[in-house]
Amino acid sequence: MNLKRTAVLVGGIAVAAAVPLWLGAYPVQVAINILFYLTLALSWDMLLRSGQINFGVSGLFGVGAYTGALLFLNLGLSRVWAILAGGVAAAVLAFLVGLAVLGLRGMYFAITSLAIAMILPVVARNIPTVTGGPAGRMLPEVIFRGEVRGTFWLVLGLAVIAIGLSELFQQSRIRFALTAIRNNEWVAKSCGINVFRYLLFAFTVTSFIQGLAGATYAHVHGFVAPEGTFHVSFLLLPMAMALLGGIYSTEGSIVGAVILGTLSEYLKLQIPYGHLLVYGAVIVVVTLFAPRGVLGIVRTGVNKFLLAWER
Repeated sequence: MNLKRTAVLVGGIAVAAAVPLWLGAYPVQVAINILFYLTLALSWDMLLRSGQINFGVSGLFGVGAYTGALLFLNLGLSRVWAILAGGVAAAVLAFLVGLAVLGLRGMYFAITSLAIAMILPVVARNIPTVTGGPAGRMLPEVIFRGEVRGTFWLVLGLAVIAIGLSELFQQSRIRFALTAIRNNEWVAKSCGINVFRYLLFAFTVTSFIQGLAGATYAHVHGFVAPEGTFHVSFLLLPMAMALLGGIYSTEGSIVGAVILGTLSEYLKLQIPYGHLLVYGAVIVVVTLFAPRGVLGIVRTGVNKFLLAWER
């Protein structure tokens, strides 16, 4: 384990934890939104490290949200257990889907995950006795009764879980297995790596994070509805954040989330019905012209500067 890297992350989390103590309610609410999307960006990137693209993030997020809300409303489950159940529900769904489709590669898996994300809101609309139909369901009150400090620390805890799991993927032998699968699956198999098992593990773990985020989101905002809970922004914005900051790393998603999360708040005020186009443009531009993201550009610049300095 890289102790210096771990110390930097812990220090950053400690600084972030102090944000509600010196900022007002509106900036803290913006920070809460950034943390939600940061969590999703990390979970998307973690699976991408294996070479698999998951376009079903919004669907798994919605499954977690509905599970967490409905168990709380219908069975009287405590908020903590309801939120955990949301993560478990998404993980179980991903495990079952993974058993069926992770034998597929490339765009086949991506298209299948996208299809699932499109089917789930249709299901939610058509079982109104359970889900409330198109109108959704309201929770009697939001968690912490809307107090932003408590909400911030809860969502920060969610992001810390995602960061911790991302670092586990990054600093353990899981990293080498996923990288080998991404680079050349046949070589990975010849080295004794169980490709299917690692892919299924990565898909299940990242889906648990997405479901956990969805359930937390439902209790923070106090409602679930097909149009909002399964919204495409829960896919596009995390993807754009990971790509902008730099894929295959924890710090890339963090940097991208801070930059694009702050920018997205401004875009929503300026072009409330067109900001998704900007996220799509970010994805296209970064993919074409800066595939290593902001961190890649910075590292390249620093290396060139050091080489010039040595000469």
